[in-house]
Amino acid sequence: MRVHAIAWLGLLAAPLLLASAPTPVRADRFEDAVLDEINQARAHPQAYARELRHRQMRDARYDDDGYGYGYGAANEDPAAVEDAIAFLMRQRPLPPLDADVRLERAANVHVARQGPRGSVGHGEAGALGHRIQGQGLWAGLTAEAISYGQRSPEDVVRQLIVDSGVPSRGHRRDMFNGSYQAAGVACGAHARWGAMCVIDYAGAIQRR
Repeated sequence: MRVHAIAWLGLLAAPLLLASAPTPVRADRFEDAVLDEINQARAHPQAYARELRHRQMRDARYDDDGYGYGYGAANEDPAAVEDAIAFLMRQRPLPPLDADVRLERAANVHVARQGPRGSVGHGEAGALGHRIQGQGLWAGLTAEAISYGQRSPEDVVRQLIVDSGVPSRGHRRDMFNGSYQAAGVACGAHARWGAMCVIDYAGAIQRR
């Protein structure tokens, strides 16, 4: 089992992010949109690379013009953005991840515990496995990604793909791991960063 967490919280300390909240839509729609965005990136990595380039140029232009939109790619390490684009241009298309309600419930357990406290990370060693098994799911492969402070499903997924400040690019590798079959997404308020999204992945799912 491999577990990864966002390691670039310093970037999220920008005043704009602290004052921001997720786009006001129903939680299920927001979470469904996150998974849809992941599956679009998996199915069309080259198209996503071109969109990432477009977002980078757009955000930098808006920020330079003084509109205060320096929220997305303009605030990320340019080398990480270039690395993500190069990766996506090489990446083969992958099948979509199935939405799994058990994984979603496991992710929601973490949101419910962590969000009000304003803490970060995955919890103690083995916590992800316990959360998933507590929902009646056993899998040979699991991973978890957590995004903090992002306002839209597109920003959540972009953050994890660029993986700025994470030398291993573990969030990106998990998202494009062909061995994972299913995912569950839970998003909610976070006392420190305003918002959080937890994405739990599973592969080699066992029937019991």
